[in-house]
Amino acid sequence: MKIVIAMDSLKGSLTSLEAGCAAAEGIRRVFDDAQILIRPMADGGEGTAAALTYGRDAVNETVPVTGPLGQPIEVTYSRFPETGTAVLEMAAAAGLPLVPAHQRDPLKTTTYGVGELIRDAIHKGCRRFILGLGGSATNDGGVGMLTALGYDFLDRDSRPIGPGALGLSHLHAISEEHVLPQLKECQFLAACDVTNPLCGSQGCSVVFGPQKGADAVMAASMDQWMARYASLAKALYPQADPEAPGSGAAGGMGFALCAFLGASLRPGIQMILEETGLEAAIRQADVVITGEGRMDGQTAMGKAPAGIAQAAKRYGKPVLALVGSVSCDVSSRCQLGIDAVFPILRSPITLEEAMEPARAKANMADTAQQVFRLWSICQAAD
Repeated sequence: MKIVIAMDSLKGSLTSLEAGCAAAEGIRRVFDDAQILIRPMADGGEGTAAALTYGRDAVNETVPVTGPLGQPIEVTYSRFPETGTAVLEMAAAAGLPLVPAHQRDPLKTTTYGVGELIRDAIHKGCRRFILGLGGSATNDGGVGMLTALGYDFLDRDSRPIGPGALGLSHLHAISEEHVLPQLKECQFLAACDVTNPLCGSQGCSVVFGPQKGADAVMAASMDQWMARYASLAKALYPQADPEAPGSGAAGGMGFALCAFLGASLRPGIQMILEETGLEAAIRQADVVITGEGRMDGQTAMGKAPAGIAQAAKRYGKPVLALVGSVSCDVSSRCQLGIDAVFPILRSPITLEEAMEPARAKANMADTAQQVFRLWSICQAAD
């Protein structure tokens, strides 16, 4: 029996890999000879790099870079020397968890460290880049990253603008005179699971600015500055499109990657399926297991379980979901391609108790065991 387990994390409780291993433990209590392939999953945010590199011959590089508040931090990224590919998570260098809640201020936070990671990988021979864009603390339009790669963003006096969104308020001109020449040889792919444009009522400043510390007045100002930035970028690169879906991802990083670096934006789960060969494994499987912490109406909006189920249904494979909890609005699960959903809670307990890692692992294993006991009975009946 061939089983593919590709679960998202149960955030705050189990990583994607831990959840998958727990499910496999329960399955083996019933089918001890099952061929089980476990693959960690992510949707473009935290865990994307791990999902893309798990079980593959990657070299991990730890380098000092500039954190979102300008502080020195150390960040690890992965590279594949044989293909010259680097895998980075933007949040590792410019993520919200790196900024204490009382210091969150998109006027100040910068993506400069992301550019330093790319620069380091370029100097180590990488020419193909895969970036996860989720979880940013920034709203600088990717200007910090581009500055680290040699682009000049200048004010009216031809001086470099400052970091963060506040720097954009002084932006008057953009120059590529000092850009790293190797960038012309580079290809960029970005895992992006939002479709927001750069500016406007659905743009990054208005929609995502508040979670990064912006109030309504600040968000409106940042939106105006972002629009002027986009206009200047379009004068330099006519193909720049601030209205393109995903341009507003990660505080405008999506726009910077596409306009300046010619990147392609793809849903995170699609990228993982393509890059890891997971779809080929799904095609050979007898059953596919997926899941997440909470299955609700958001699952259909690009989350990993939906992507896994859709891939499985291309080959007519049954899909079972093991989840921490399920809301009453998952009637669309059949349209997603998920055949049955099994919450793993075994008794009435508090949320805190349910999220204890040891308990969550036990619940996951026990639920998987019961599901596959039923599966074995059905097989015997056939």
